[in-house]
Amino acid sequence: MTTLPRPSTTLSADDARRIALRAQGFLGAPDRRAGVRGVLRHLGAVQLDTISVLARSHELIPYARLGAVGRKTIDNAYWTDTHAFEYWSHAACILPVEEWPHFAFRRRAYRDRPHWSHELPDGAYDQVIKQLRAEGPLTATELGGAKRTSEWWDWSGTKVAVERALMYGEVVCVERRGWKRVYDLAERAVPDALLHDELDDAECLRRLVRLAGQSLGVGTRADIADYHRLKGDQVDAVIADSGLVPVTVEGWGKPAWADPAALETPARGRHRTTLLSPFDSLIWERARTERIFGFTHRLEAYVPKPKRVYGYFAMPVLSGGHLVGRVDPAREGRTLVAKQVTLDGAKAVPAVAQALVEAASWVDCTDVRVERVDAPELREPLTRELARALA
Repeated sequence: MTTLPRPSTTLSADDARRIALRAQGFLGAPDRRAGVRGVLRHLGAVQLDTISVLARSHELIPYARLGAVGRKTIDNAYWTDTHAFEYWSHAACILPVEEWPHFAFRRRAYRDRPHWSHELPDGAYDQVIKQLRAEGPLTATELGGAKRTSEWWDWSGTKVAVERALMYGEVVCVERRGWKRVYDLAERAVPDALLHDELDDAECLRRLVRLAGQSLGVGTRADIADYHRLKGDQVDAVIADSGLVPVTVEGWGKPAWADPAALETPARGRHRTTLLSPFDSLIWERARTERIFGFTHRLEAYVPKPKRVYGYFAMPVLSGGHLVGRVDPAREGRTLVAKQVTLDGAKAVPAVAQALVEAASWVDCTDVRVERVDAPELREPLTRELARALA
């Protein structure tokens, strides 16, 4: 067992919160020149999800940090010039293409996997590779069909084969088109200098642990493991050599590690006020969100409607470095509808109004309508603040 050095730095809980905000791009001036691609490299992973209310989650991530970047601009920034690829990280994520070599450990694990939920029909794998070589890039539908029936889980043999090839690394998802994956051969989609699995597992894991620490600023073992969905023992095996430094965070009650660069200067600057996707890497790990922000948040999209507390796609509101409320949004024509608003007291009203108006403008809405406020006495102040901001 590796003996880790004793922490020499103690951080207050507020220090850790500000470090986390800066590491995630919410504290200080955003790097607008680097744009969406800079956000992706800074975060190391941007999660994808099927739900689209205001916009899809991978569009909400740069919006939350940079402001009203055009949605088409965001998609183009991700997918053009072999800049990124989609693979399994925290979940299905867009990843910077230069990290391709560091997921070799996961590709090897998939190749060695003994059991799969879908059987691979004889000859289907070779046929997919042959067709992509001749005609790609292609969607599963263009390859011959994604499903055998209308059931989402009932994949066709073609879909099973191309997804297996994706996991093995012989095929890459190079973009999403109408939310369908577009597949191509890795030999065409990944730059030659990066197209290799030469790094051993330890080197891959060291890199991903280091990246997670940089993206989090400071985190516990569980935080760091969760970022790219590593196992705890994988983190333990490499963290001493990852470049992260052990720290103590007051009130956390667990050992923590920090990016040494994050400790060099105080985390100060302008705070962003914005709506957050529930899949934003600032808050995607729920235990961490509770520990850092004292904010309990759960995605309720898959909870039966009568049992929802905050709404289908409740988006936390970040302001002044704190999570100050939630908004469950919808759109009706050019009106952004706040179906349910939850506020952390009257002090949160201006921030929630500002976040709603900016989000409305981004998705080309000209009005905001509030349907329900959890504290009825705050409905009128919020409506008044919205009217002022929209005027």
